[in-house]
Amino acid sequence: MPWILYLLECKGGSFYAGITNNLETRFQAHIEGRGAKYTRAYPPIKILAQKVYLDRSEASKAEAQLKSLPKYKKLVFFE
Repeated sequence: MPWILYLLECKGGSFYAGITNNLETRFQAHIEGRGAKYTRAYPPIKILAQKVYLDRSEASKAEAQLKSLPKYKKLVFFE
C-alpha cells in the first residue's frame, strides 16, 4: 500500500506535515482532534498538497526533508 506525505493549512495560517496510508481518514482524525497534538491546538482548514510514496520509509524521509524547509518553500517541495 502506498504512503502519502501531506501538508495541511491550519488555523492561524500555520502548516502541518505528516504521512499516512489513508489521507481521508487521517484528515478526518485531525479535524476531530484525534490526529496530532499540534492539530488539536491549531485545527486544520484544508489539505494544501500531497505526494505519494511507495513505502513508509520513503515517505518518512520526505517528511523529514519537508519539515526542515522554511514555510515559504514547503509548497514548492510538492511541485
